[in-house]
Amino acid sequence: MEKVESLTSSLSQLKDRRFLSIFLFGFCSGFPWVLHGSVLTLWLQQSGMSRSTIGYFAVVGTAYALNWIWAPFVDKLRIPFLFKLLGQRRSWILLCQGGIAVFVFALSTADPTENLLLVSLFALGIAVFSATLDVSVDAYRISIFSAAEADAKIPYAAAVSTAGYYAGFGFLGGAMALALGGETIGLAWSQVYLCLLVVYLVLMALVFLTPTAVEEEAGSDALQQVRSIGQWFMVFVIEPFREFFNRCGFKLAFSILAFLILFRLGEAMLGRMSMVFYVELGFSVDQISVYQKFFGGIMTALFSLLGAVVNTRFGVIKGLFIGGSAMALANLLFAVMAVVGPNVNLLMVTLLIDNFCTAFATVATISFISYFTSRTYTGTQYALMASISNLGKTSLAAGSGALVDFLGGNWSLFFILTTLMVIPSLCFLVWIAKLLEQDSMQRSSKQP
Repeated sequence: MEKVESLTSSLSQLKDRRFLSIFLFGFCSGFPWVLHGSVLTLWLQQSGMSRSTIGYFAVVGTAYALNWIWAPFVDKLRIPFLFKLLGQRRSWILLCQGGIAVFVFALSTADPTENLLLVSLFALGIAVFSATLDVSVDAYRISIFSAAEADAKIPYAAAVSTAGYYAGFGFLGGAMALALGGETIGLAWSQVYLCLLVVYLVLMALVFLTPTAVEEEAGSDALQQVRSIGQWFMVFVIEPFREFFNRCGFKLAFSILAFLILFRLGEAMLGRMSMVFYVELGFSVDQISVYQKFFGGIMTALFSLLGAVVNTRFGVIKGLFIGGSAMALANLLFAVMAVVGPNVNLLMVTLLIDNFCTAFATVATISFISYFTSRTYTGTQYALMASISNLGKTSLAAGSGALVDFLGGNWSLFFILTTLMVIPSLCFLVWIAKLLEQDSMQRSSKQP
């Protein structure tokens, strides 16, 4: 009975209306991955591109691994007119959404069979604006709550953000996009992009209905005080990183960054090739839309809330270890599916388990990064850690198609390798837990 009451009390946190804004902006973060990921992957495959070429398109996602470079601007630079109207975070969110909308329209006019380079540049444009959008969305999610609320709210904010992300990437945005280009509706992929442009314009309008973040009332005049490029570099690039290493210590800081770059690598390799795998296995685009995007996205969104409860009760480190191990082992189900063939029941079981593990690990990762982020340099430091995490998810995953080709199209072996890729990150996680425990003991011994 006490456990039920505790669970009810935990979930009551979600009554806070600010979580609606976090969900909306999570959707805005996830939706661009459909635009330069899922839809583009199927378009390229149907245009006759090889696995390696499709995999190399993941390189456009390098923008997510580099957004820490311009994150200081997003943290401090005020956009004329929009700042007074929306505040620091939301003004950047609206600007980035506008940029994404422009490149979505551009993609609707392109054809990969005629000019693959142009298509890649338009996809890169979406990725750059999306990566910049993530800086503001992540900072907004952290700073919309006061410091006193952070411990109680951050895991649930991470869960709601993850649910919103998978609504955009999966069961709403992703499923709709693939359904439009599937066998039943059968729109050309260029027409699909025009339909998705309308969706993005609606998202831009909804920004005006969200509240401002806590620290935005005072704003920042820091940029006005910078007189040289060298001074800017010291204030907005070196100082946030120096503060992070000083606060954590070199061993812990290095271990955190190493863990983040390795943790999602196996999942990213799988995710980049999943669309190609489903089609080669024999599933239709309509089936992928219903099962992988709609069903899988809903499961991930729902399981995100469970992940928040577990991480709140048992701690982020334990949650990451359990979630990471389960997420890697779930990849073995894809290896089984590669042998069995296009079995819908096996697909649903695989997606159910995989999305449960992915949601659990994602919520824990977001909470993990949030806890190590300074509220003074929120956007920059979160962007640094998220960028390093995204390096494995984007840039390193670009070789996934070439790996499958190297293995001679042996999908089972490919998925087994993605399972093994999580082991180094779990070793770093154990080391991080040990360092945190030592730090806690040292602090306790110093108290009178």
